Amino acid sequence: MHLFSDLATWITFGLLGIPPETKLADAIHFFIEDTTKIFALLILMIYVIALVRASLNVERVRDYLAGKNRFVGYFLGASFGAVTPFCSCSSIPVFLGFTSAGIPVGITMAFLITSPLINEVAILLLVSLLGWKFTMIYVGVGMSVGILAGAFLDAVRAERWLQSFAAKAFERGKIQAAVSNNQQEASAPLMTLSERHQFAKSETKAIFSRVWKWVIIGVGLGAALHGFVPDGWIETHLGDGQWWSVPVAVLIGIPLYSNATGVIPIMESLIINGLPIGTTLAFCMATVAASFPEFILLKQVMQWRLLAIVFTILLMSFTLIGWVFNAIAPMLA
Repeated sequence: MHLFSDLATWITFGLLGIPPETKLADAIHFFIEDTTKIFALLILMIYVIALVRASLNVERVRDYLAGKNRFVGYFLGASFGAVTPFCSCSSIPVFLGFTSAGIPVGITMAFLITSPLINEVAILLLVSLLGWKFTMIYVGVGMSVGILAGAFLDAVRAERWLQSFAAKAFERGKIQAAVSNNQQEASAPLMTLSERHQFAKSETKAIFSRVWKWVIIGVGLGAALHGFVPDGWIETHLGDGQWWSVPVAVLIGIPLYSNATGVIPIMESLIINGLPIGTTLAFCMATVAASFPEFILLKQVMQWRLLAIVFTILLMSFTLIGWVFNAIAPMLA
């Protein structure tokens, strides 16, 4: 992703002439880099996923997942999230694709929650920073959060609280599944390459037009906090390991934004400066998987009630994870 960083550097310091090593420069550089990166990822991922949807028999994938034991479906959704290197914002188009295919909301949420938390680069960096024991526990915990959250959301029938266009897409997917099951064979004709391109282009334009302004608002808020939170403030106020420091760290992390790869150096800095491992993990998981930019985007797919439920699940999960890691850290040292 050096291209986006270099572009942000050129615009911030060259084109705009903002003096380096200032809070304003940090905020502007962060905003330009992350906005361009998210826009590029959104356009690419929406197009590719729409192209795949037009090329493959999505109903077969849906039927495979729906035909499995529901727990297996949650595990597969979380596993797919763990092996796909998406940040929280770029996972949204995949969520839309799953929903449109009629895949249960719990399975799509297992993917959506796990995807930003775990990827291969983050795992390698965590191994070098914390060792294999902590890394394997982190992966297990991240998978568990996605699986349990998915199970809970299916139990409360969370599809009731999707936005109208997403709910209609989900219902269409279910109807198509029923028709496919009755016919025993998928009868949809294969689309030509030109037709697939036109479908993907139309999907990209429709979805991007709904979310671009929210990306700017969300990343802008994250950039302001990223640039103007005083250096050392978090370590100074949360470094003593009190029980309340973990939920406070989660609340502080939520307005910020990063991806799993970018947050690892932040973790290293916080740990070196004395922040307990559990508190650090809770803070960084909130930054990666429960950031304002993600929730602003999710608002385009979910009603406020579902958004509040997902937010509460993540808040409680990350707090519990922080307490557990602070408790077991001395035993794994």
